[in-house]
Amino acid sequence: MGSLATKIRTYRALGLGNVLRVARYRLGLKAGTHPVLRLSGAPVEGPFFNDAKRRLPFAPREEWRTSGLWFGKHEVRFGDGIPDWHANPLGGGRMRSDLNWHKLPDFNSDIGDIKTVWEASRFDWLLAMAMRAAAGEEGELDRLNAWLEDWSSHNLPYKGANWKCGQEASIRVLHLCLAAAILDQSKAPLPAMRHLVDLHLKRIAPTLEYARGQANNHATSEAAALYCGGLLLGAAGKRYRDLGRKALEDEAQRLILEDGTFSQYSLVYHRVMLDTYCFAELWRRTYDAPAFCDAVYERLAAATRWLAQLVDLESGDGPNLGANDGARLFALTDDGYRDFRPTLQTAAALFLDRRALQQDGPWDRMLKLFGVAPPDMPLDIPASRTFDDGGLHVLGAGKAKATLRYGRFDFRPSQADLMHVDLWVDGENILRDDGSYGYAADEKMLGGIASHNSVQFDGNEPMPRVSRFLWGDWIEAESAPVLEANGAATAAARHCDRGGNFHERRITLHPDRLICEDTLSGPAEEAILRWRLKPGDWALEDGRLTLGDVAIGVSGDRIDQIELVDGNESRFYLDRQSIPVMKVTVSLPAKIRSEIRFP
Repeated sequence: MGSLATKIRTYRALGLGNVLRVARYRLGLKAGTHPVLRLSGAPVEGPFFNDAKRRLPFAPREEWRTSGLWFGKHEVRFGDGIPDWHANPLGGGRMRSDLNWHKLPDFNSDIGDIKTVWEASRFDWLLAMAMRAAAGEEGELDRLNAWLEDWSSHNLPYKGANWKCGQEASIRVLHLCLAAAILDQSKAPLPAMRHLVDLHLKRIAPTLEYARGQANNHATSEAAALYCGGLLLGAAGKRYRDLGRKALEDEAQRLILEDGTFSQYSLVYHRVMLDTYCFAELWRRTYDAPAFCDAVYERLAAATRWLAQLVDLESGDGPNLGANDGARLFALTDDGYRDFRPTLQTAAALFLDRRALQQDGPWDRMLKLFGVAPPDMPLDIPASRTFDDGGLHVLGAGKAKATLRYGRFDFRPSQADLMHVDLWVDGENILRDDGSYGYAADEKMLGGIASHNSVQFDGNEPMPRVSRFLWGDWIEAESAPVLEANGAATAAARHCDRGGNFHERRITLHPDRLICEDTLSGPAEEAILRWRLKPGDWALEDGRLTLGDVAIGVSGDRIDQIELVDGNESRFYLDRQSIPVMKVTVSLPAKIRSEIRFP
């Protein structure tokens, strides 16, 4: 772990206000004085929803009949039964449900990762059942109410793991609200629904300042839950509504940078944030509530353009950039966890008055549900763009797209992905990122430099690790905007790491090749360049790597070894697949030229 001086510098970079928010919360819990510890509430008895008053304007989801997908990947079968709300169905073990939530650990040797317990209690299943009930499918409304009743009886107010996190409670509130919209009961919720939402808002409100201290999606999710849940409760929810509205406005201007970068530097978390604000806006319109301030819509418009630059419109996928923990809100389709098009289409319509995808498709479902017609004006997405506030170059040439990630940290980085390059050709990810396997995993698996297409000096990290989720001594890179000429795009960045090692990277993308030039120097004796590749039977001969029509050649003045080794990637949480990695070892100082050719 980093030195005391490193920790002090890092905490200063986090911001005194954020550090104090977190410290007050933790000290209050430890001393037993925090107001959240004084909560109590009566159990809820259903029914929560009555017969649907509307008919669904599209086909319902098929998931969550006899099985569900944990983190969009792992199938868990429950047949005609109901999941155990306190068990880890992926690795076994169970958490106690009789203890107050604050007495339960995040990481427990009995169950492993607490997220495996939380997943079913995010109520993704509620949307699927509500959709089928609104489509007139017999028995689904009874089943929906039975599951909610079972959850309430096995998760007594503020006891057990599922009350432990304010954001988890917030996701349930948002899904309850969306289910009410699907069943046309947002304006007249049943008493049990009001009671359940009220219990959740009482849990979320006292720890909102702690969530804001995290400077991430916890703050935006909890603010949205307070705002939307407060609107649903009517006059009784005014305090929550006002608290949530103010936090939504403040956090949009604080956590979304002017170029649209979100504080977590992650494609998945960017989607969570945008989905949250999209729903808050649609819910606001449902109740004819006053619009948010202009600055909020300006930041959300910029955030939408950021997402549009990264998503492949044919597949819906995008670079595995930053932390990826399986989070997805408002799943109205069965098209898969890694399809970002529904978010992009909704956000473009709401915040840009543009249509991101020109053809009709499942990505229009949220808009249809709330009666919003997709605009006629198409969204203009440039081939290349630099998001310098967040440290990201995006280059486009023909059917190829490349990204170069460099150090710009107004907020804490979750990964040491400095100088990482991603390459997509015609919707296929050729050079790819590792992702984040699991938060309870060994720290070596949590986003270190070896997990990225970059350069590692003497086996060290470019930034010291302060704690499991915190890097220290954040690097600030020098960079210049993307230049386009003669059908090609070029971008560059350079930095000096905390060990005094210098790395300059220049990439040029043509329609048929990517050229990457690395200049390396410093006190390190050697460096390792890694190219993490799509799965396949790659062949290495005379320093040249080939797979079908794709070829990678590396040249330089001080190359010691080129080899093909086994690596791993995680495109879904708690899922790890083997991929080949081209590993190039050089002595310093060195200049390396990599050329990746493709059809």
